[in-house]
Amino acid sequence: MKDIINQAQNILKIESDAVSSLIDRIDEKFVQAIEIMHSCESKVVVTGMGKSGIIGRKIAATLASTGTPAFFLNPAEGGHGDVGVVSKGDVVLAISNSGETEELIRILPTLKRMDIRIIAMTGSSQSTLAKASDVFLDVSVKEEACPMGLAPTASTTAALAMGDALAITLLSKKGFTEEDFAFFHPGGNLGRRLILTVEDLMHTGDAVPLVNTDTLMKDAIMEISYKRLGITAVTNNDKKLQGVITDGDLRRGLEKWGESFFSLKAGDIMTHRPKTITSNMLAAKAVAIMEKYSITVLMVADEENNIKGVLHLHDLLKAGIV
Repeated sequence: MKDIINQAQNILKIESDAVSSLIDRIDEKFVQAIEIMHSCESKVVVTGMGKSGIIGRKIAATLASTGTPAFFLNPAEGGHGDVGVVSKGDVVLAISNSGETEELIRILPTLKRMDIRIIAMTGSSQSTLAKASDVFLDVSVKEEACPMGLAPTASTTAALAMGDALAITLLSKKGFTEEDFAFFHPGGNLGRRLILTVEDLMHTGDAVPLVNTDTLMKDAIMEISYKRLGITAVTNNDKKLQGVITDGDLRRGLEKWGESFFSLKAGDIMTHRPKTITSNMLAAKAVAIMEKYSITVLMVADEENNIKGVLHLHDLLKAGIV
């Protein structure tokens, strides 16, 4: 067991060292690569074969999801017509540890004739790919984690890390925001949290429980029970929100007044100045308010206390916000 643990730890150290060694290589060449990608008029085409291709697909996906239009091109297919997807104004990010990958080298003349700017990520500064590129990013590693030095391990980890450095630096340079990220991830949890507003989820119209300050409590209880949200808003004669009555208020009221509770008016029982939220706020903000004040329902009102709707914790749970 000890041998297995030692081997795994050694593998992780080799890969960790491979990534750490990239830090001192972030120089003017990296800046130039960022400037080329940032000024790209069209899209970034990421290409690579084998394991480098797999890393390339991930880098392309990260770029695309963080505001830089990008896709992956298999260079083997590129040599049989698919290079036609590359158009004027594109930038090619080519990945090859050796810099001599046959399928990749084969499409370089076509890219050069199209005047496509090429950023090379390779482990050899003297390779064909490095020499043909506009910018060469050194992702060489001291050793592979594979004891035979055959399976790409540390080298692919280093290439992936450099790709992440490019994508996230571009994200910052473009001023990419959480809202932008959510726009490209509408199906994910973050997308829902950053796109859905209170208005998207709140109950409106007849579904909103409402009573007047002069409404008898026996009728207020019926409203709460009928609307099944555990709350009712209490308004004045101008339909402005004055307070709320919750299930908790009912229990406490019955304990305090007994049978006479039913003849009291809503204005006598209501909680004044309830927590509210506006309809244009993010639904995630409503969650934060509920958590802070340990409540499960929020009345939705405008700045003049006009009631627009009501939002329940269950609505947020169903939408995946919580």
